[in-house]
Amino acid sequence: MQKELSNWKAKGNYFNFNDYKIFYIKEGAGPVLTIFHGYPYNSFDFEAIWDELTSKFTVVIPDMLGMGFSDKPEKHQYSFEEMADLYAALLKELDITETCFLAHDLGNSVVQELLARNEQGKNPFIIKSIAFLNGGLFTDVYKPRLIQLLLSKSPKPVGRILSRLMSKKSVSKATAEVFGSNTKPSEELLQNFWDILNYNNGKSIAYLIGRLVFAKDKHQQKWIEAMQQTKIPMYFINGPADPNSGMHMAVRYKQLIPKANVKLLDEKIGHWPQIEAPQQVLKAYKDFLAEYR
Repeated sequence: MQKELSNWKAKGNYFNFNDYKIFYIKEGAGPVLTIFHGYPYNSFDFEAIWDELTSKFTVVIPDMLGMGFSDKPEKHQYSFEEMADLYAALLKELDITETCFLAHDLGNSVVQELLARNEQGKNPFIIKSIAFLNGGLFTDVYKPRLIQLLLSKSPKPVGRILSRLMSKKSVSKATAEVFGSNTKPSEELLQNFWDILNYNNGKSIAYLIGRLVFAKDKHQQKWIEAMQQTKIPMYFINGPADPNSGMHMAVRYKQLIPKANVKLLDEKIGHWPQIEAPQQVLKAYKDFLAEYR
């Protein structure tokens, strides 16, 4: 493990969730900001904007079950409902009663589930605002990568084999493909991603988390209705060059969400805006908060 990633891990603690050890970091001072990372890596995705965020917020971010430095059970039925439960349990553990949300990729879906619960009065905390980064908010326009299709659409025994056979070269290639043309990941970052994926033998269960990409369909109506009805300020910060959820996802967001608040970053920014264009993301987020405060 490279020093940068090792230092990140050293920031964290663990809490117990359903008898699993969940890694999380809580750092900074001020209003609480809870962050939701994406698939298939972990909280380290936000390292590039971390110091700036913790200078203004108390920032909380766990590694979701099955990813990063958290436990990775092999015989487990992963779900968005459980991931939402995990976040609720962590906020309760830390005595947090109100928080802003910032989410990316798979984390967007967890926020959508928590938002739906919020509209039903089921959350034991107040959501002050929500900012989404690139991710599959709407399944009808989401464009999964080939590796996602292979892992998630194959029968489980095949998915298990494919997960174990994935090489660093193939994973790095698939990751780099969704970065912008001028902001490709460094070899150091790709090595960190590979180490995160393999921690606690996580690569072998990648297909189980990957299957959630297509588990969103049954939730879509509920999630979209919650987004359309909520009074919570929402913002979509989008890297338009993302082949998965770029400009086409921003267009769909504007079509579906009343008074849609969307910030398009520079045209060549891809799927990982917080890594590719950290200062643009920080400015966009700062501007969003200034709008409703």
